[in-house]
Amino acid sequence: MTTPAPQPIDKSGFGTTGKFNVSLSKRYNFDKIFSTAAWVATLFGLVVLAVLLVDILIDGLGRIDWAFLTSFSSRRAAAAGILAPLVGSIWLLIVTALVAFPLGVGAGIYLEEYAKDNWFTRLIEINIANLAAVPSIIYGLLGLQIFVRWLQPITNGRSVLAGALTLSLLILPIIIITTREALRAVPDSLRQAGFALGATRWQVIREHIFPIALPGILTGTILALSRAIGETAPLIVIGAVSYIAFLPELSPKGLQSSFTALPIQIFDWVSRPQPQFHTNAAAGIIILMVVLLIMNASAIYLRNKFQRNRP
Repeated sequence: MTTPAPQPIDKSGFGTTGKFNVSLSKRYNFDKIFSTAAWVATLFGLVVLAVLLVDILIDGLGRIDWAFLTSFSSRRAAAAGILAPLVGSIWLLIVTALVAFPLGVGAGIYLEEYAKDNWFTRLIEINIANLAAVPSIIYGLLGLQIFVRWLQPITNGRSVLAGALTLSLLILPIIIITTREALRAVPDSLRQAGFALGATRWQVIREHIFPIALPGILTGTILALSRAIGETAPLIVIGAVSYIAFLPELSPKGLQSSFTALPIQIFDWVSRPQPQFHTNAAAGIIILMVVLLIMNASAIYLRNKFQRNRP
């Protein structure tokens, strides 16, 4: 048997016959270059983030006090506070979670556990994936038409309820996708064992599948809410005001009142020319970051708690 003659290698790494060049040293060199470029890009992003955080802390940390947290906004920067935006953001988060969580989890369970694999189901899945990437201002325009104008007798126009429903649409695709991924991570053998013992599909989901997938579902939901709390564009579109001197009532009537939120107030302060208002904006950004950190910490705590309670 004769050994075939080696084929010449061109600059692209492939021979004249189209076979891949197995030169390990050249491939490892490319791998090192890519790894170095990835580290440089990561460090650059972290440095920029650190510079921004330090600048915000220097500008706004001295402005935060009890009076700032318990006062309403004002035309005078020294007397302006963040009480109404903070309470408005909390209102929005609560209502958004009450609307988006059951709808998103229910849709995710149906699509993953009940829906058949056909063209209609695949069309829904494609649209849900596409909706997760739609810019937030599009949801604001949709909310303006549906919740502010068409459903004005229910929402009372530009109200807390209209804003919460708009944000619910924004995060609903994320919750559906997260729920499906969490359910998909549960071993299929667990479902088959439940069916073998005579349990119905709903009993298997309720007693076995859903408790195991719940940590991932809760984590994804809280992270989606973290995105919603920082959105400004949809709230501006549906008409959130930048100044109110009252707090919404803790009742169904309060859902129909005007509102503001932390991103709206920060945007208003930043757009003013006085440097004192820019200091207030930096303080508002710190408060918003604290709320986000609390929510992310809650997601980690709930995930670890439910994972420890697994049978």
